[in-house]
Amino acid sequence: MPDALDATPYDALLLLSFGGPEGPDDVVPFLENVTRGRGIPTERLKEVGRHYFLFGGVSPINQQNRALLDALRKDFAEHGLDLPVYWGNRNWAPYLTDTLREMARDGRRRVLVLATSAYTSYSGCRQYRENLADALDTLRAEGLDLPAVDKLRQYFNHPGFVEPMVDGVLAALADLPADVRDGARLAFSTHSIPDTAADTSGPVEGHGDGGAYVAQHLDVARLIAAAVRERTGVDRPWKLVYQSRSGAPHVPWLEPDICDHLEQVREEGAPAVVVAPIGFVSDHMEVLYDLDTEAKDKAAELGLPYRRSATVGDDPRFAAAIRDLVLERARTARGAQVTPCALGTLGASHDICPVGCCPARTPRPAAAGADSPYA
Repeated sequence: MPDALDATPYDALLLLSFGGPEGPDDVVPFLENVTRGRGIPTERLKEVGRHYFLFGGVSPINQQNRALLDALRKDFAEHGLDLPVYWGNRNWAPYLTDTLREMARDGRRRVLVLATSAYTSYSGCRQYRENLADALDTLRAEGLDLPAVDKLRQYFNHPGFVEPMVDGVLAALADLPADVRDGARLAFSTHSIPDTAADTSGPVEGHGDGGAYVAQHLDVARLIAAAVRERTGVDRPWKLVYQSRSGAPHVPWLEPDICDHLEQVREEGAPAVVVAPIGFVSDHMEVLYDLDTEAKDKAAELGLPYRRSATVGDDPRFAAAIRDLVLERARTARGAQVTPCALGTLGASHDICPVGCCPARTPRPAAAGADSPYA
C-alpha cells in the first residue's frame, strides 16, 4: 500500500455523534438519555421536546449521519483507502457501547474516532471522550479485549470544512432579492454554552475570555467573511451569534442570541441578513428549529429578508477532509513528520487533548487524551 494511503496502525474509523429520536415514541426516552442524572420530570421533558414533536418526533441527525457514512465510504473506496467505517451515538441507537462491542468482536485493535463536533469545548470534545471511557469500561467488565482508541483533532479550520460553508453563504446571498443583497449582514451562528465552559475550553494556557471555543469560531467567521468579500467585492458587516441556549436563566451563557441580534440589525437599518450555522456539521434539529423556525419567524416579524446558508453535511470536500485527517494522524502515529492542513491564524488543533483541557465540573475519566486511563 502506498504510504500516502496507509492508515496503519489504525484498522477502523468510528463516526461518533449525538444521536436523535426517529419517531414520537422515541422523544422522551431520548431526552432521558441526554439529561440522565439531572432528575428532570417526564412532563418537563415533554415540554422540552416540543420542537421534536413539531417534526413528527424525528430528528434529522441520524439520517444525516447515514449520508455522511455513505460519503466517507465512497471517498475511501474511490481513493483506495481500505479502512472500515462504523457508527455509534452517545444518546440514541446505534449506541456507542454497542458499536464498540461490535468493533471489538470484529477484531479491531486500534480505532480512530471522528466526533461530529468541529470545535473545542467540554460538550464538543471532552464529553465524547468521557462517553468513550464509559463504553470501554463496560466492555472491560464483559471481558472483551479493548481496542486502543484515538480521537481525530478538531477540524474547524480544515479547508474541507470551511470551503463548503463559504459556498453556502454565497448561495444564500444569491438567493436574496438583488436590491437588498449587497447590504445584507452576515450572522455566524453556533451553539451557546455557559460562559464558564467557554472560558475553560481548550488547553489550560488559553483559558479565559471565551477560551478556544470563541477564538476558533471567530477565526472561522473571519475566514468565511473574507472569502465572501473577495468573491463578491462587497465588504459586509458580520457578527458571531449564539443559539440553542438551555439551563438555568441565572447562569451566564454566550451572547448575543440570534433572535436578539436580528432585532439589533433591523434597528440599525440592515436590509437583509444571511445566517450561517458554522458551529454545526449538519442540518440537525437545532438548525431546523432554532434557525429555520424560530429565527426565520423572528425575521419575518421584523420584516427582515432572511436566508440561512447550508451546513457542510455530506459534502464530498468534507469527506475528503476526513480522509486527510485520518492519513495525517496515521503518519504521525508511525513517527513521520507531518504538516497539518489548517486555514486561519490559529493553526491545527492538538492531536491529543492535554491534561486540563475542557474540564468537567465533576471530574470523570475520559479516553483518548493525555489523562486517559486507557493509554
